[in-house]
Order: sequence, then structure tokens, then C-alpha cells
Amino acid sequence: MQPAAPNYTGYAAYDYLEPGRDYEEFALAKQLGRVPAYRLELTAEEQERVTRIFADEVVFSLHEHAIVLPENGDEIRPYNRTGRQRTAYEGMARSGLTAFIDNFMAGASCVTSQNGWKWDDMIYALGYRLADLAKQDHIVLATSVADIHAARTRGQLALIAGFECATMIENELDRIDILYGFGLRQMGIAYSQTNMLGSGLSEEGDGGLTMFGKRAVHRMNQLGILIDISHSGDKTSLDTIAHSEVPVMITHAGARSVWPIARMKPDEVITACAERGGLIGLEAAPNTTISAAHPKHTLDSVMDHFSYCVDLVGIDHVAFGPDTMFGDHMAVHRAYANNYAKNQDHHPDHEPIEYVDGLENPGENFTNITGWLVKHGYSDEDIAKVLGGNIMRVLDQVW
Repeated sequence: MQPAAPNYTGYAAYDYLEPGRDYEEFALAKQLGRVPAYRLELTAEEQERVTRIFADEVVFSLHEHAIVLPENGDEIRPYNRTGRQRTAYEGMARSGLTAFIDNFMAGASCVTSQNGWKWDDMIYALGYRLADLAKQDHIVLATSVADIHAARTRGQLALIAGFECATMIENELDRIDILYGFGLRQMGIAYSQTNMLGSGLSEEGDGGLTMFGKRAVHRMNQLGILIDISHSGDKTSLDTIAHSEVPVMITHAGARSVWPIARMKPDEVITACAERGGLIGLEAAPNTTISAAHPKHTLDSVMDHFSYCVDLVGIDHVAFGPDTMFGDHMAVHRAYANNYAKNQDHHPDHEPIEYVDGLENPGENFTNITGWLVKHGYSDEDIAKVLGGNIMRVLDQVW
């Protein structure tokens, strides 16, 4: 974890309001030190190199949920039902990141429905968080590549707003424009279950991108919204890659050849995405990017997927989207287990864990990733690419 950013003044979520009167109060998880720190055992020279890379390069997470969860896992659904998740300003101030795509816990913002992904719920998730963001000046909303560079120059952290799927637009194409107007710059096609655009990865059959889905992809291309296929079925993913006029991304997944579960992507999809200029961001949500070499999910497991993808499509098409938050991630999985029809992460050799050692929250993820890359002999040039250079190159084309 990096030292606190010098211009972070200690603002906490919704400090402009009075808890208990203006909104419901919850005891929140610790943002710092909730689990033991990961030990990379870097030499002084390696640590100096990590520090220099953070100072010199754009460090960009393709997928995070930069919020604080309730300390009590049983309160996650009531907390999310308020729509007012708390941005983890303290933890993010120590992340060392230049920018990150925040996916707002949107599908878990079950304000009007227990099943999520409703239009009103998405507006709650987006509106509350961005209103709070506007009351401080450390984390700032970015809607362009120029905004990201400007935030870095000012010592600020750029937040890019994203949703993991487009289910909430229903059959209303113009809702994409509305979300763009509200600041959204990244959106997935389907979140595990099939919607009007295409099939999700938990379905037994995949009908591919629908006619409406093709129109939605075209509209996102017209507006300049980054398209994500992380939770889409394989055929829907391939159709989206083929139909989009600009590169798309797998913002948070891994390689099915390394760990054979539906949540991972097959070589065909990863390769097709890269061949059209896109890239894959490596996932680290608990019990996903495991490997036969490291069946207990840790940083090393995730980096097995990284190494495989680099060998498969080249260093220019790989990045990181850890998909983490501050608090008990497994409690979220338990709270929403019944929302999806199929356990997409099951594997007979799976050794369940409570957190991913080394990639437990957005505040520490990239310090440890960078340390691992340094320790394993990657060049400064290649590290700069996978930490952020590859993402910025693609966003230049998409936005």
C-alpha cells in the first residue's frame, strides 16, 4: 500500500450530511489493515524501483468497486438497498492509482427490486456516489483521456464511471445516451444472465448478440462508451468483438485454459479481442482466477493467468481489473448467491478462501502487482504497458 496521497484531506463519504438523520448509518469495515499485509519480500533496490514506477507511469485499474462494505456481512443487502454506498476515500488515497473504472456495486443496489439491474436502481447508484464525489477534490470524475491526464497533473485520482451490464436499458436505446450524459463511459453487455442485448455466461445456451444488441453496440460506438464483455457468454462475446467498430475489453476475467470455469474466457475470445485491438484485464475476485499451480487463490494464482495471457496474445493486450472492494468480498457473494441460477465458479479442485492474499482491496492491489512484476524481472517498459499504457492506448481509440 502506498503512503496517503498528499492532497487527501481526510474527507469521508457523505461528510456533507449528518449520519442517522440524513441517511441510514452502518458500522463499516476497516479500509486499512482488515487482513494481514501481503509480504513480497522485496529488496531495497526492488522497492525503490516500484516507487519510481508509481511516480513515473500511469497506473490504471480496469475494474474496481471502490466502496466500503458494512462490517457485518448480514447488513450488506440492507446497506445496498439504501443505494448510498460509501466511497472508500481513505483506502483509495493510498492506492497509488492514477485512474480506475468504478462499477458502483450497481447490480447489488437493490433499492426497488431484490433482483437488481433496474433502471431506477442504477440512477440511485450513480447519482448518490457522484453527488458525494462532487463534495471533495481528491477523487474526480473523468469522462475523457484528457481528464485522466489533468487529474494526474493535479495529484488527483480519476474515477471513470461504469456499469457491468446494459440490462437496465431494457429495450430503450436512448437510455444509453442518458447514461453517457450522466458521465458513464464503460458498460458491459450482459451480467451472467441473458438480457435484450445478448447472453450471459451462466446460461446453458448462448444465442449471441441480438439485433437490439447490435444497435446498442453501434450506439455505444457512436457515443464513445467502452464496451465490456467480461460477464457475457462466449458467442455473445465473439459477436460483440466482431460487430464493434472500435476495440472492446474483457475488463475483469481470466483464462479458461488455466482454470476451467465459465467465469474465465476461452482462448478464442481472448485472442479475438486482442486481434481487434482490445485487451484483457486480470480478475481477482475470490475463488475465480485460480490455477492448478496455485489452487489456493492468491496473487500468484492471478499472475499465472497473467503470464498465460501474455504468452497467448502479447504484452500489449493485457492489463489488470482486480474487481475488489473494502470489506468482506465473500460476504457479498453469500448475500447475492440466489440472484444467479448457476454457480459459475465451481470446480472440483477448488479450495475456497475468505480473501485473495495480495489482492484483497483496491488500496493494495497495484502495489503488490507491481512488486510481483519487478521481482519476476519484467522490464520497466513492459510494466508500464500492463499497469496503464495499454488501457490508455485503447481508450484513445474508443473515447
